[in-house]
Amino acid sequence: MYAIFENGSKQYRVSEGDTVKLEKLNANVGDTVEFPVVLVADEKGIQVGAEVENTKVTATVVCQGKAKKIIVFKYKAKKNERKKQGHRQPFTEVKITAIGGAKKAAKAE
Repeated sequence: MYAIFENGSKQYRVSEGDTVKLEKLNANVGDTVEFPVVLVADEKGIQVGAEVENTKVTATVVCQGKAKKIIVFKYKAKKNERKKQGHRQPFTEVKITAIGGAKKAAKAE
């Protein structure tokens, strides 16, 4: 079973027990966070749209950190213009604990 959830305008494919690095979240280490689900696939098939409207992916924050440094070097030929700049992207690492936290409402027809 796996799910695709959305966070920070990006989508991630996860299963229970996976560890994922996301855009930085305002959460402390050990906190539980939930994400809305876009798609769920299991032995019954694939569910999207209104079928997964109430489904959530639950995760626990493992750590906050910064990625490896990258160097941004801008250069203009024949103008003696050089600009060197470094960047370290902050991230939050989460461990997926559950998929489908909210149960689907039963049809009363």
